[in-house]
Amino acid sequence: MKRQIFFCCALTLAALFGGCIKNDLPYPVVEIVFEAVEAEGLDGAADINLAQRTVTLPLLETTDIRNVEISQATITEGGSSSVAFPGTFDLRTPLYTTLSLYQDYAWSIVATQTIDRYFNVRKQVGTALIDPANRTATAYVSRNTDLRNIEVTALKLGPAEITAYSPQIEGATSFESVRLVDVTAHGRTEQWRLFVEQTDVAVRITQCDAWARIAWLAADGVRDTEMGFRYRKKGEEKWITAPDVEVDGGTFHTRLSGLQPETQYEVQAYSDADESGIQEFITEAEPTLPNSGFETWSTIGEILYPYAADAAPAERFWATGNPGSMTLNKLVTTNEKDPRPGSEGIYCACLRSQYVAVLGVGKFGAGNLFTGRYAKTQGTDGYVDFGQPFTGRPTALRGWVKYNRGKIDHIKNVPAGLKLSKGDPDQGIIYIALGTWTAAEYGGTEQSPVGVFTGDVKTFFDSKGKDVVAYGELVMSSSIDQWQEFTIRLDYTSTSIRPTHLMIVCSASRYGDYFTGSSDSEMWVDDFELVYE
Repeated sequence: MKRQIFFCCALTLAALFGGCIKNDLPYPVVEIVFEAVEAEGLDGAADINLAQRTVTLPLLETTDIRNVEISQATITEGGSSSVAFPGTFDLRTPLYTTLSLYQDYAWSIVATQTIDRYFNVRKQVGTALIDPANRTATAYVSRNTDLRNIEVTALKLGPAEITAYSPQIEGATSFESVRLVDVTAHGRTEQWRLFVEQTDVAVRITQCDAWARIAWLAADGVRDTEMGFRYRKKGEEKWITAPDVEVDGGTFHTRLSGLQPETQYEVQAYSDADESGIQEFITEAEPTLPNSGFETWSTIGEILYPYAADAAPAERFWATGNPGSMTLNKLVTTNEKDPRPGSEGIYCACLRSQYVAVLGVGKFGAGNLFTGRYAKTQGTDGYVDFGQPFTGRPTALRGWVKYNRGKIDHIKNVPAGLKLSKGDPDQGIIYIALGTWTAAEYGGTEQSPVGVFTGDVKTFFDSKGKDVVAYGELVMSSSIDQWQEFTIRLDYTSTSIRPTHLMIVCSASRYGDYFTGSSDSEMWVDDFELVYE
């Protein structure tokens, strides 16, 4: 599981020294996890999700999903599995196993597999509709096409190179009625039904997702024709031909750029002389980051906060782990009069990792800054709620950073599959995520929905989680002595889903949430801004 999140530990001595000694000692709590899983025929490494206790195996399309050979499964030392490995398994459904030591933990191993299927004919409109569950493939042609003389140009319904078809569907043939074809792979034969149907629509827009300065367009047209888009501001007469249109058979798409925020546009698709209807869209606004230069700070009690003292809860955009570290009179995040060159402000944020303790008892805390709120301290751990309401769709986060990279001198835990030792170089991280998280599912609040408890790795943020709409990160693997501008590009999982919340996290120690890092690591950040082009 890809893990990037921070946290500064929250510390209280009462939990460390309270309680009384008992004669009946309970078993220790040791969570058993899969540390690594290897299998034959994978398309990349296995993904281990500690929070959901799942292992996902991405299979090549040529791998027989009914006979997946798991060659090695490494679990936490001392643990055992109810399923014996290595072995061969049918992964059309999840494989369930229980990992045990002092306690039992239910895990599942699932497989994902994408088989590229297509059915192409001459002068096809759009792309064929492929239905693997019902084993049908339907291609569409214009109304005046003769169904008695359809030329099949490409057919693929099974894994590449290992699939046989009977009869072979090649060249011109009649599709006045359904055609049947046997598809054989891995020694098993399935019968598919092929259809060609006429449609009155020669060209149509199938996607129009407008962001602030970008719009994503897609359309169906007639294969082997000239296809593209025209667009203009509403009210203008002159059309602009969209550049860089990519054609894939009977479909085409493009990414418009250089648009104006909060502006109404018109778009039309064409396929030779055929034209779609005119469709309208309005570009989004460009929301900005509050206190993006980190100029506003206040001290409430003895705790330093990155917002005004009189700010309403909804206006407290940034937060730190200072409320936790100050239980032992230390601040892991401060403001310094060291702005980046050319800044209009006088402050930057300084994040210092350190061991926070009294009488030698405590925990390592990473210097940090994040969008959300510090919720509370429990024992030597803390609760943090990440995220702030946000519906914009930026393409990147830009800002300025300096970094001093120390050597790891504190290790408590590390992510599964990662090996770290004292003396290894630390890493800093800045990441940005957009998502549709809810408090009901992630345990936070309506304003900051992603709740994390540092004592439970299952609550840690997963950048590959199902509700992540976009993600980008900057990992600092070396010191940065002078202020340096950075740009973190966002990788979107969908161009159509609008996010509900924004998460930005900066940590001087990448694995600070595991209480692992260097007490010499420091990060300075200044003048963040969201990019929309």
